[in-house]
Amino acid sequence: MFQPVSLFIGLRYSRSSKGNAFISFISFFSIAGIAIGLMALFTVSSVMNGFENNLKTNMLGLIPHVEIASDGQTKAQMIQLQDTVITSKFVKRASLYRHGEAILQTNRDLHGVLLQGLYDDNASLYKISDKVIQGNWQTVMTSRYHIAVSRYLTRKLGIGLGDKVRVIMPNASTYTPLGRVPSQRLFTVAAIYETGSEIDMGLAFTSGESLQRVLKLPQSSAPNLSISLNDPFQLDAFSASASAILSQYTVTDWRQSQGTLFAAVAMEKRIMSMLLALIVLVAVFNIVSALTMMVSEKQSEVAILQTLGLTPAQVQQVFMIQGLYNGLIGTSIGAALGLLLSAYINEVLAGIGLNLLTGIALPVKFDVMSLSLIAVGSITMSFLATLYPARKAANVSPAEVLRYE
Repeated sequence: MFQPVSLFIGLRYSRSSKGNAFISFISFFSIAGIAIGLMALFTVSSVMNGFENNLKTNMLGLIPHVEIASDGQTKAQMIQLQDTVITSKFVKRASLYRHGEAILQTNRDLHGVLLQGLYDDNASLYKISDKVIQGNWQTVMTSRYHIAVSRYLTRKLGIGLGDKVRVIMPNASTYTPLGRVPSQRLFTVAAIYETGSEIDMGLAFTSGESLQRVLKLPQSSAPNLSISLNDPFQLDAFSASASAILSQYTVTDWRQSQGTLFAAVAMEKRIMSMLLALIVLVAVFNIVSALTMMVSEKQSEVAILQTLGLTPAQVQQVFMIQGLYNGLIGTSIGAALGLLLSAYINEVLAGIGLNLLTGIALPVKFDVMSLSLIAVGSITMSFLATLYPARKAANVSPAEVLRYE
């Protein structure tokens, strides 16, 4: 099969097992360094994406992505707004709901939570029913004064299914002969959920009607509107597309309550990637060293090739192909090992005795786009590393080199 002469010679140099042993060692070290760096980058990126995806699913799946306050609107107006918002391509669900700060009290302990009151379960903002591990979620929605709490809260408060828990609302109170008393009511635990995130420590659910009664709100009081997006990270795009509507209301979003945590996760992922990328960068510098020494060793061969008709541009391409070959081999091996290690990371950790807590595994999510960018970045750095040695080879003067041959 026909090959350009520069490609043929470059591949011959790359595959040649003869020559300076030190140069061969440096070439091998550059390939190994790129492979190890890519493997580490692929693994860390996949695990961090898995953690971020778990947080997005478990935490942002149970709180409003966007909340629109009723601001004195009627319930009919909020329903009309719900019908308008749901037409957006960014919106997955929209639901009327209420919330209030509450204290859950038992004979054993008390704990502060955000109590959310949901309305029509079929159009609910949440997928909390998927997280229920005990009890019946429908009972929470259809029966008055029933509540869903996390497994963490059942342990802390010493309660279980069917037990009573006193719900105290500090922001709603009544006046009695003894003074101002916070509104309170006994609720029955009808469902227990678990997400495995810090949401479990401070979130409880009941029906919107039950919460409205405990808050002492009139029947005409309109609930807020909660919006769930297809992707919580599309918040800016949704806000821009619905700016005309949202500008008329008081709007809050998930970034005000959970934004700090996700910003910290994103920053940690970037720093880890940057540190591991240095491994690849060091290996790329080895390509520069190996090619520079190769050019010095093969000056006579380069001069002979030039006398046989090879142009300086073709000589430059020979050494660029040789360096890029090392980069491609290292990237391919590293990508394959990285994907394999990521897929079996929990089994590998268990095999070397680094077991996590019982029942807990490292989450892994493969993001094709980010992994592709990492691989392309490695190949690009390998290519850039060939430019200086290749230019040096192209500037070799055949007359000077062959004068004493």
